[in-house]
Amino acid sequence: MGLEITVVEELVKLMTEVMGAGGGAGNLEHELNTKMADWAEHRSRLTGDRWRTHLGGDTACKQRRSTQSLENWGSGSVEGSIGEFGQCVCNVFLPDTSFPADRMEHMQTTSSQLSVEVKLQINKISSLKVQLEVLLSSLSNLTVRVESLESGPDKYIKLEFELLRIELREFEALVTQLKASLNSSSPAFESLYIEIRNMSLIVDQLESYDRSNLEVIRIEFAKLQRKLEKCQDDKDDFSNAEIGSCKHGGILRIGKPIVSQLNAHLNAGYKYGGWGKDSNPLPGSENMYWYSGSSDTLVIRITQYSDYYNLIMRQGFKTHELYVKNKYDWQGTGNNYVVRENTLYYQFRSPFAMGKLNMTSVTAAYKVIPMASTQFSYHYSANQNLDFAADESGLWVTYATEKANGKLVLGKINEQSFEVEEVWQTSIFKQSVTNAFMICGVLYATRSVNTQTEEIFYTYDTNENEESYVSIPFEKFQDFYMSLDYNPTDQKLYMFNNGYYVYYNVKFKVA
Repeated sequence: MGLEITVVEELVKLMTEVMGAGGGAGNLEHELNTKMADWAEHRSRLTGDRWRTHLGGDTACKQRRSTQSLENWGSGSVEGSIGEFGQCVCNVFLPDTSFPADRMEHMQTTSSQLSVEVKLQINKISSLKVQLEVLLSSLSNLTVRVESLESGPDKYIKLEFELLRIELREFEALVTQLKASLNSSSPAFESLYIEIRNMSLIVDQLESYDRSNLEVIRIEFAKLQRKLEKCQDDKDDFSNAEIGSCKHGGILRIGKPIVSQLNAHLNAGYKYGGWGKDSNPLPGSENMYWYSGSSDTLVIRITQYSDYYNLIMRQGFKTHELYVKNKYDWQGTGNNYVVRENTLYYQFRSPFAMGKLNMTSVTAAYKVIPMASTQFSYHYSANQNLDFAADESGLWVTYATEKANGKLVLGKINEQSFEVEEVWQTSIFKQSVTNAFMICGVLYATRSVNTQTEEIFYTYDTNENEESYVSIPFEKFQDFYMSLDYNPTDQKLYMFNNGYYVYYNVKFKVA
């Protein structure tokens, strides 16, 4: 009550001063408003809009009575009267326009309600935080499971694809609930959504590329293929020579194309490239395979695989880059290359030359063929100016010269000096040829018959210096193919057919 009395007394004193000075109602209103504002800053303990105090002294009361005649005092009023015991009673009225006490009370009530709501939301967030931690833990566990499916297809038998999808949908629903509850668009939620979507795609890909089942299918298909070929062999007069032997009469026929799979990039756009085995492997590398592919005719890298299984599973053990910025540029072109004694033989890009990359010592070298021309390529693709081949007798290269008007030239390479030591001139125009390979010193050239059939139409026997025209048709998996090479270690033809690994078994005539 002391504060109320003090304030009212100050108001009365102010009014007296204003009236004594002859001031008007406007000055009084301004001063009263100022005092009331100061008072509100100290404390709004006032709960009404009217206060009363008792002041002694008849003179003071008379002075205060004079305020009753004030007119148009919009901010409030002050009234004085004599009480029943002769004391002066002063009434001060402050309207809501000076101090909105009722609105302040409503604000305090609302603030209290909001405080309770905030506490409820904090408790809810704490609960959701626990759920989020559980989600992240489950998501991490699922990531490990998916990675296991990708990296070790031999470690599982039954794929739980539908279960994985259900769990992913549950995770996504929980993230959505968290996001809605917190009314947030935090990057953390977007990151979780992206990760869940990516994992869903991986599951779909794993199901469509069920590699264990595909491997079983391939094995069964290969068995069936062998049975069919055996039935064909039974009625053919042929003799397969021992591996490495040339005691046969040349090619009798080519088997059906056996498709291993799409290239290691799983990209049909990688149409240019080659694959196969080392034609003269180093000890311990007899089962090694290699692959090089690109979306153009550049040769920029080669990857090695320890065996056929790892080739199919795309699990290479070594990749050799032919270009490292500010270090070396060993790039090639043309995609007609072979691997022999762990060395890649290919067409060097600049300068135009024979190139070789020793994958053991990781060193490269090149040797220019003086007469070789860049003007003549194979029928299917540009830049196939040098074509390397390997057989039971060594390493070979074919090319064309302007002097011979673009006709195909066959050269025997001395592997020690890396020189073309002997050449044979053929009568066929190189640009009419789709590809060529060597078996036991005999050149076999191919051409396209139609979109489904290829034909060996020409041979050149370097042992007898004889050429001949033949017709040995064989089936193509797809129309376009980039490389075709024979491997003497297993007597197979390896084709890179429109981005796919394809191979053929070769049957020989009786010597």
